[in-house]
Amino acid sequence: MDDTIAKTTEVVTVALNPSDTAWLLVATALVLMMTPALGFFYGGMVRTKNALNTLMMSFSSLGFVGLAWALAGYSIAFGRASQWCGGGEYMLLRGVTLDAQGTIPHVLFFAYQGTFAIITAALISGAIVERMRFGPYVAFITLWSLLVYAPVAHWVWGSGGFLAKLGALDFAGGTVVHINAAAAALVCAILVGSRKDYARQAMLPQNVPFTLLGAGLLWLGWFGFNAGSALGANRAAALAFVNTMLAPMATLVVWTVLDLVRTKKATAIGAATGIVVGLVAVTPAAGFVSPMSAIILGAVAAFPSYFALLYRARTRLDDSLDVVAAHGVGGVVGALLTGLLASKEWSGGADGSMRQVGIQAVAILVTIAYSSIATFVIVKIVGALSAIRATPREEGLGLDFSQHGEEAYSRGDGAILLLDGRKE
Repeated sequence: MDDTIAKTTEVVTVALNPSDTAWLLVATALVLMMTPALGFFYGGMVRTKNALNTLMMSFSSLGFVGLAWALAGYSIAFGRASQWCGGGEYMLLRGVTLDAQGTIPHVLFFAYQGTFAIITAALISGAIVERMRFGPYVAFITLWSLLVYAPVAHWVWGSGGFLAKLGALDFAGGTVVHINAAAAALVCAILVGSRKDYARQAMLPQNVPFTLLGAGLLWLGWFGFNAGSALGANRAAALAFVNTMLAPMATLVVWTVLDLVRTKKATAIGAATGIVVGLVAVTPAAGFVSPMSAIILGAVAAFPSYFALLYRARTRLDDSLDVVAAHGVGGVVGALLTGLLASKEWSGGADGSMRQVGIQAVAILVTIAYSSIATFVIVKIVGALSAIRATPREEGLGLDFSQHGEEAYSRGDGAILLLDGRKE
C-alpha cells in the first residue's frame, strides 16, 4: 500500500502490519493524553475558583464523548451509507473487530479516531469557561459530537464523503477539528453570554505554569495526532512528525518577537498560545508539505492569530480563552496554506495551486456554516430543557464549588458547614 495514504482515502483491506499497529497504539495513547493536557492548558488561564471546573470540562469529554463515539459517532463518521452520513453500519460497534482495516486492526482504527472526537468537543469549552453550568455542558458536547463532529468527519475523511470527493486536503484535522470546534465555540460564547465581571475587573490566570505544562503535553500528544494520521509507520508519518516539530518552533519565535516589539515583554501565556497556534496551523498540512514549507506556514500563521487575539480583547465578545483566534484563525490559515504549499514531491499527491486553495476555502466555509447553525440549534434545545448559564451567585462563588462541591485549592483546614450543607 502507498505509504502516503491518509484518513481521507478509502482503505483497502490487507494483512495486518505489526509495525503500523505498534505505532498506532502509541499514537492513540498520545492523542488521548491531549485532552487532559488541554484541561491544564485552559485551567491555568482561569481564576482560582474555576480551575477545577475548567479541568473537568476537558476530563468529562473522555467519558461522555468517548462513549457516544463508541455507540453511534464512529458509525456516523466512518460508515458507508452516503456522501453525507455514515449511517448505522457500525452502531453499537457492530462489525468493529480485530480484522484488518488497512494494515491495522479495525478496532484500533476506531479507537484512534475516537480520540479526535474527544478532544474536538473539549476544545469548545475554552470559549465558555467560568459561566456555563456543568450538566448542560456535558449534554451539549455529547450531542455536538454526534450531530456536528461525526458528520463533518464523514464529509472529509469518510468513505465517499462529499468534501473528500471535492478534493479537500485535511491530513489530520484542520477543518474537521479546529475550524469545526472554533465555529461552535463562537456561537456558544455569544449565546451563553459574557462573564458577569467581564471588562469590569482583571481576570488574571491562576497558574501560568499549568498552562505551559499543558502546552508542552499538547505538543507531545500532537505527534500522535499528526504523524498517527498516516495510519502506519511510513514516510508520510515521518514527514508529519518532522513538520509537527518545526512549524510550532517558527510560530513560537514569531509570536515572541511580536510580543517584544509591542510590549517589550515576552509573556509565557503568549509563548504557550504561539505553540498551540503553530500546531493548529500545521495540522491540515502535516503530511502534504515539505519541512521548509512547514516552517514558513508556522511563521505566517502567527500574525493573523496574534492580531485576531488583540482585536477580540477590544470587543465585547467573551471568548474567554481565545478559541476562535487560536483554533479558528489558525485553522483557516493552515487549511488555505495547505492548498498553496502542498508538494507532490513530498506527499505523492498534487502540488499546491490556486484551484486547490479554492477547494480548501469551500471546505472551510461549508464547515463553518454547518457547525455554526447546528451548534445554535443544539444550544437552544439544551437551554430549553435546563438553564445553561450559571447564576450570578454561582459565578461569584466559583464553578468549582457551585458545580462540583469541591475546590481546586483548599483554604486552610476546611470551612465550617451549616446544617443545610452551605459553607459559612
